[in-house]
Amino acid sequence: MKQLKENEIKELITTALHMAQRAYAPYSHFQVGAALLAKSGTVYTGCNIENAAYTPTNCAERTAFFKAVSEGEREFTAIAAVGGMNGVPKDYAGPCGVCRQVMMEFCDPEEFQIILAIDQDHYKVCTLAELFPYGFGPGDLAV
Repeated sequence: MKQLKENEIKELITTALHMAQRAYAPYSHFQVGAALLAKSGTVYTGCNIENAAYTPTNCAERTAFFKAVSEGEREFTAIAAVGGMNGVPKDYAGPCGVCRQVMMEFCDPEEFQIILAIDQDHYKVCTLAELFPYGFGPGDLAV
């Protein structure tokens, strides 16, 4: 696995923090931002977008993935995610189960890096396999 350089990690965190400020979270007030690094080097961004009916709500991580996939990307290196009440992270905000499942669709669980951050100085990096052991992906459907 190619480890990201510290400056790359910090750039992704900065972008994710910026995106959290764009979140539409009038119900929970929990604003999340994400910055997804494709293997092409392009960074795709996302924020959570809530809905009064709750079910149509979309997470920041999935927003970033869906934007990237809609632009033709299919290979990814890492994602940074930050979240907190009113856009102020106070703890690590891990991706929900649905977001982890979307990551399994497009990422090698042993290689894809997830950066959980509070700020540029407080972050953890783990693989998708560490965060989502025994995940179900395309390889499970191979015949």
